[in-house]
Amino acid sequence: MFKVGDLAVYPAHGVGIIEAIENREIMGSNQRFYVMKIMGNGIKIMIPIDSAKSVGLRDVILEREVPKVYEILKRKDIAIDKQTWNKRYRDYLERIKTGSVFEIAAVLRDLFILKSDKTLSFGERKMMDTAKNLLIKEISIASNADEADIELELKKIFTIQ
Repeated sequence: MFKVGDLAVYPAHGVGIIEAIENREIMGSNQRFYVMKIMGNGIKIMIPIDSAKSVGLRDVILEREVPKVYEILKRKDIAIDKQTWNKRYRDYLERIKTGSVFEIAAVLRDLFILKSDKTLSFGERKMMDTAKNLLIKEISIASNADEADIELELKKIFTIQ
């Protein structure tokens, strides 16, 4: 259970702050909702408290988990699936929608590896930006670091190929 003021991660949207807990009547029954404001873009989302866990709402990773994210990003001995771009895109999208910071890191790494071999489709480039932004926000919060520093760290990882 989150409280007002808590930070949480909503899959595919990223880190947000719980601004309120509200009761709403939906189809004749009272339900409680988290009102969450996504930090990256200011979007407000209402998440039913009863289904928060099943939709993937979770705590921000702990600082001690950040090195594992970097390990995933640094692995270069990965075989990239040679399927068509739209099948890859759907697979990457499903992985991002899990909300797992580790899956998002793997998607970003895979897209960077793929980019060194071929030109990415527009959708893949957009997804790479999304994955990068989601990671930067969560890592910066988890490690209490500036987002620009995290972005620089990611650039260092991916320029050494």
